[in-house]
Amino acid sequence: MRFEQLDVWKRASRLSCEIYKVTESIQNWGFKDQITRSGLSVPSNIAEGEERETPKEKIRFLYYAKGSLGELVTQLYIGIEIGYLDKQSSMEMIKEAKELAKILGSLIKNKESQI
Repeated sequence: MRFEQLDVWKRASRLSCEIYKVTESIQNWGFKDQITRSGLSVPSNIAEGEERETPKEKIRFLYYAKGSLGELVTQLYIGIEIGYLDKQSSMEMIKEAKELAKILGSLIKNKESQI
């Protein structure tokens, strides 16, 4: 299966796009760069992993994507606290990120059971 067909990749890509949209007006370049990078890292690592040859490599990149979701959730909470991000929309993105992490966790376990 191509990574473009994976629901988790599609949802992670949409979340990354949303992060870019909600941070467009943020003037703090360091914060903006970090949160957009962590959001972009999720679908990018899913795609990179699916393009790898061995199951262990595929799994490694799914772990990277899952880790980036933890980083993103942290940055969303901080963005809310410091007033850079709207609480309601950010909480929706946090919920989505946590759901994606669960999906990735299941995908990882499934792949690990096959090796």
